[in-house]
Amino acid sequence: MHEALERYGPPVYVRRQIVHNKHVVAALQDRGAVFVDEVGQVPEGAVTVFSAHGVAPAVRIEAVGRSLQTIDATCPLVTKVHNEARRLARDGCDIVLIGQPGHDEVIGTTGQAPQHIHLVTTPDDVARLRVRDPARVAWLSQTTLSVDETAAVVEKLRQRFAALLDPPSDDICYAAQNRQVAVKRIAGDCELVLVVGSASSHNSGRLVQVAIAAGAGAAYLVDAAADIEPRWLRGVSTVGVTSGASAPESAVRGVLAWLAEHDFSDLREVRSAQEHQRFAPPRELRRPAAAR
Repeated sequence: MHEALERYGPPVYVRRQIVHNKHVVAALQDRGAVFVDEVGQVPEGAVTVFSAHGVAPAVRIEAVGRSLQTIDATCPLVTKVHNEARRLARDGCDIVLIGQPGHDEVIGTTGQAPQHIHLVTTPDDVARLRVRDPARVAWLSQTTLSVDETAAVVEKLRQRFAALLDPPSDDICYAAQNRQVAVKRIAGDCELVLVVGSASSHNSGRLVQVAIAAGAGAAYLVDAAADIEPRWLRGVSTVGVTSGASAPESAVRGVLAWLAEHDFSDLREVRSAQEHQRFAPPRELRRPAAAR
């Protein structure tokens, strides 16, 4: 997104939040990004970015109709799920998508094959599914879900559909998964866990639930240090800090600095995984810039 602003200059329009974090969105707005709900709100011919959560084919068609100069910032992991959905639909499968209703990623994935996709959120939803052929059912998931909650739904699906087809590889975002594993490691030793992230971020909110389930005395979601309530620290000797996948490092550093100022200066890093994966910029930004 920063590269798009540098290349084309403001304004650059963005359909929905580029990621679900209000600090990231605010910083981009300060540089000239304009966030809109739908491409119909973008002036014809303008530079427009599709968010990391992906879009349905109908959105791309509408963008072409408005002659928008689009930059596709869809996360490659989400693109993989989109490709799987289209392939399974071509093969005549009913697809069970495990995800959160109304989430931008779920809307984009459902739009890849709307006649074939059935959305479920909890194990109880599985009993209400109606499919054309129980022998041709596959499942996919929203990338930012908890590994545990996805597994619970898949177990119910497998009980009902003996021939259930699995995705060719794990759909869960490695960044979200690594954070869930790390929180499970530290939560039992912490009276308090602080998760740095925005309320709009599903993976950030889920980390709070994972921390509580793993034995933390309490856990709270904070966007920044200013959100911390000093009363949370009463009787607390150990605080765990983690962050959602889209939270900026500056917000995490701010929380750590606040804790140091309140007598929590003994910092110990717990590392559960090494993340070496790097994604290339959108292909539109790898081409020479066109004249505006």
